[in-house]
Amino acid sequence: MPNEAKPHTLARVNRSEPQALEAPPAAAGTQGLPGINRNIVALGFTSLLTDVSSEMLIPVLPLFVTTVLRASVSSLGVIEGVAESTAALLRIGSGWLSDRVGRRKPFLVFGYGLSGAAKAAMAGAASWPAVLALRFSDRVGKGLRSPPRDALIADSVEPRFRGRAFGFHRGMDTLGAVIGPFAAFAVLAAWPGRFRLVFALSAIPAALSIAVLVLFVRAGRHAAAGARRGEAGALGAPFRRFLAVQGVFGLASSSLAFVLLRTRDAGFAPQHVPLVYAIYNAVYALLSLPAGMLSDRIGRRRLLFSAYLLFAGVYALLAWRATPAVVVAAMALLGLHSALLEVTQRAMVADLAGEARAGSAFGIYYAVIGLALLPASAVAGALWDRFGARATFGVDAALALLAAALFAVLLPVHRENGEARRADAA
Repeated sequence: MPNEAKPHTLARVNRSEPQALEAPPAAAGTQGLPGINRNIVALGFTSLLTDVSSEMLIPVLPLFVTTVLRASVSSLGVIEGVAESTAALLRIGSGWLSDRVGRRKPFLVFGYGLSGAAKAAMAGAASWPAVLALRFSDRVGKGLRSPPRDALIADSVEPRFRGRAFGFHRGMDTLGAVIGPFAAFAVLAAWPGRFRLVFALSAIPAALSIAVLVLFVRAGRHAAAGARRGEAGALGAPFRRFLAVQGVFGLASSSLAFVLLRTRDAGFAPQHVPLVYAIYNAVYALLSLPAGMLSDRIGRRRLLFSAYLLFAGVYALLAWRATPAVVVAAMALLGLHSALLEVTQRAMVADLAGEARAGSAFGIYYAVIGLALLPASAVAGALWDRFGARATFGVDAALALLAAALFAVLLPVHRENGEARRADAA
């Protein structure tokens, strides 16, 4: 069948450079589950290993900052908010530039490399501003790689399998987030209080992730003609409405570091915090692929609306009380929420943007979410210091309810299929 009769295959995406991606079986192979080809699997293992590295740090970083470095919870909020929000600006540029130059992989290699080096360097941090600088560098690396990576995932599969592909990737990514806390627990159980050793050992899986990326991910040039129109305005009204809702929900999504601090209120010992965090990641990993497949089948919007409501309920529960049972249940429910939210959001961005502007769309999407994290995390930390944990979680729950209401009004379910078809035809 000629290429024009198959508008969503890799052949069409890379028509300007037919030798680059038509030949390699890595991106084109469809053995096994449709939509889970060699490129998707390799990107999944890259993210798995990266998250082993990252998630060794995340559950211990709040304790390191507030106990070893003796910084305040407000300082922790500034670290998380500034690092995420400032780095988010790079996501616009990396996504747009990957569209413009017609390449994705160089952004991934540099971004993953920078993040790995920054995380390992935290072993030598002597103050919370030093942690801020290294967290910023880590997030810069993520900002450079995330939009081109998600655009490459969208490039590598047919639109009808996008939810499945993103679900597989998020599942692999989060499986690494299950392994990471267990690795941190093992280190701290053997050497109690040796947080710096955890940071240093995180360099091993980070280096392995770069090796998998370089050796197994194949991404040649793709058509770049449409990349010059990558502004939010050119991406259409439904995409702009989607961004508005994500911005409001982003204000509710303060750093998970605050949920981890709530484990202390519930009476968990520091060495057990990574295990509690592993519950969240285990549920997230197990449900990501089913959530993606379900979004392919019933549509993205029903699942996103459910994710907003679930988040509001969990944060209201955490505002109410902190007991071991409540915290464990909240972690499991947040894992379900993340599976519904993260997979479906990414697939919906690709649906609304179309193929030629996917990098730009993912860059803008990540930037909006990242910029919302500065006030979200900074205000959450200030509320905690002044009024306590209940104020932090109560305000976040209310903002999530507001986002759900806006989503129902601005992006009604009955318009979904037509908007996706028009974006891919553009």
